[in-house]
Amino acid sequence: MELRSDIMKNIRVAEPYVPGEQPQHKVIKLNTNENPYPPAPEVERALHMMEGECLRLYPDPAAEALITALAKYHGIKKEQIFVGVGSDDVLAMCFLTFFNSGKPVLFPDITYSFYKVWAELYRIPYECPKLDEDFKINSQDYYKENGGVIFPNPNAPTAIYEDLDFVENILIHNQEVIVIVDEAYIDFAGKSALELTEKYDNLIVVRTFSKSRSMAGMRIGYAVGNPALIGCLNNVKYSVNSYTMNQAALISGVESVKADAYFHETVNKIIETREWAKIRLSELGFVFPDSKANFIFAKHPDYDAKMLFEKLKQHNIYVRYWGSDRIEQYLRITIGTREEMEQLFDVLEKCMEENSEA
Repeated sequence: MELRSDIMKNIRVAEPYVPGEQPQHKVIKLNTNENPYPPAPEVERALHMMEGECLRLYPDPAAEALITALAKYHGIKKEQIFVGVGSDDVLAMCFLTFFNSGKPVLFPDITYSFYKVWAELYRIPYECPKLDEDFKINSQDYYKENGGVIFPNPNAPTAIYEDLDFVENILIHNQEVIVIVDEAYIDFAGKSALELTEKYDNLIVVRTFSKSRSMAGMRIGYAVGNPALIGCLNNVKYSVNSYTMNQAALISGVESVKADAYFHETVNKIIETREWAKIRLSELGFVFPDSKANFIFAKHPDYDAKMLFEKLKQHNIYVRYWGSDRIEQYLRITIGTREEMEQLFDVLEKCMEENSEA
């Protein structure tokens, strides 16, 4: 039943972000960039030891234990860290807090699609400079007057990583606005922009536990920046919801940060599998930008992406397909375990053979 127009005129209408499918049956799930390995054993032990009493009480609104662990891990002050319910929550708070000039915020045309959702929800004007033909960001597109800049590094869904010189160049040309670097996939790539937060007081770096730390289900994200900026984020958070992170997330987050050896072990496994997968995809004739994330953004010049997507799905292998402008022939393939990727390639080969014979 539709609402009357006189009621609808005062209701905020938003076009929501569409996440990857979450199938409820057993599949090889390579469509949402989750980590194929479990969290550190210390995380599981900590959750088993949780007492009911801690669930009866509100969690610490300041997330002191988690912030202290992150500050120690990165060698920075606690006042430089803001935590939230996944990096999506942190990024939403950043949009709400920092992008209020009335001038357009800049982010790439092919990037994390939630940026556009937040901009429209919060009535923030925005412009999306086009990536070049190789899907790379043209830094000169970000030299003009704007209300802020945000981009992922590595970018999603392209998986392209830009070095710190590139990031610093963007900062040099945008010193009067907030620049946000979304580093959801940085642990699979190269140097982080975290070190630049000491040099540039307008830089916010956002990280997540969902990818490299195998904790997408716990929803833990954080931002690092100048203490004054972090203070502004906290003021907005406490104006919306003081108790954003639950006890289980806080406890397991601390243990994950401590389990550094396990963290590096699983990240290295994914990187090794990714590099092997690049070779296999090339052998099958796929082309793709050089991936520095935990996924590969690939197309085949002779096979329709939607056809491959549907065929894989019939074999209970899920990858991500958008079919949208400029990327209609691309699939985003999350790096799974070696065994999962071998099954993917077996099915891909069969699908390609069947299509060639048809």
